[in-house]
Amino acid sequence: MRGVVEVEELVKEFRTFERREGLFGAIRDLFSRQYRNRRAVDRISFRIGRGEMVGYIGPNGAGKSTTIKMLTGILVPTSGRILANGFVPWRERTRYTQTIGVVFGQRTQLWWDIAVVESFQLLKKIYEVSESDYRARMKHFDEILELGRYLHTPVRKLSLGERMRCDVAAALLHNPPLVFLDEPTIGLDIVAKEHIREFLREVNRNYGTTMLLTTHDLSDIEELCARLMILDHGRLLFDGGLADLKNRFWREAAVRLYLKDREQGQRLSQLNLHGIGCEKLEELVWRLHFAREEWTAAEVIRRVVNAVEVRDIAIEEQSIEEVVKRIYLGEVLEESRR
Repeated sequence: MRGVVEVEELVKEFRTFERREGLFGAIRDLFSRQYRNRRAVDRISFRIGRGEMVGYIGPNGAGKSTTIKMLTGILVPTSGRILANGFVPWRERTRYTQTIGVVFGQRTQLWWDIAVVESFQLLKKIYEVSESDYRARMKHFDEILELGRYLHTPVRKLSLGERMRCDVAAALLHNPPLVFLDEPTIGLDIVAKEHIREFLREVNRNYGTTMLLTTHDLSDIEELCARLMILDHGRLLFDGGLADLKNRFWREAAVRLYLKDREQGQRLSQLNLHGIGCEKLEELVWRLHFAREEWTAAEVIRRVVNAVEVRDIAIEEQSIEEVVKRIYLGEVLEESRR
């Protein structure tokens, strides 16, 4: 079955000029220059189905923005194939851009010196949105994003959170079937982030809009996306669900014990817990950590409660931030090469 976005063996290389050091090096550069090819995206392939909300993450320099620029038609790939909404983005860019929405967290698509509502009206004409659709969508935007309070304010006078709400609404004004979101909640407070997340969920639920989200805020991924793609050094390392990510790269689990009294702590420290680490957090709170491949939480708990009296037990879940941190540190890249 054909996807909304199809990417096959995508490669993007940049030719960069390498300057020599010192005055003599600068003189040599005038007559003979040295260039180096840098591969920003390295033969990645994926398919995104209709209505999916997909997170696309990786450390700085991984190739995320380069991929998005190729998917939106801004850059031409060195090699490979892209088909999005039935178009080859860089070949049919004028027609293609009518079918997508784009939000860049650091850049606005609104006109800086005019009122927000005037920017919306200009976009309405550009995308040929009917008056009835325009009114219905603006009413919907106001219900969730509360745009009505600053529609008549010039964009340059808006706070970052207010401007981001307007930018997200502007990208979806023509109801595109495919939306690219690059850091849509960057720099926003908790309330503003939740407004934007709720709006994106609502649009996806009501219209089946396909969304590709790049962000460094992993709470956006957990709140919005059922699927995650991870890029590192231009290579696609992982493509799957959040649960699959933890199962694949979460090597250690932990159990927190709340003991009955101090005597139980002495008993616990004297147990022969081969392969299980024991850490005292507070006088009556201890943490046991163990390799998931060797032990299950149930086995660890059963072994301990037979020897120690406890008031309560909590199984600690590793956060998505911890898993992705290992990727940023290069650990996952090493594992993928084994």
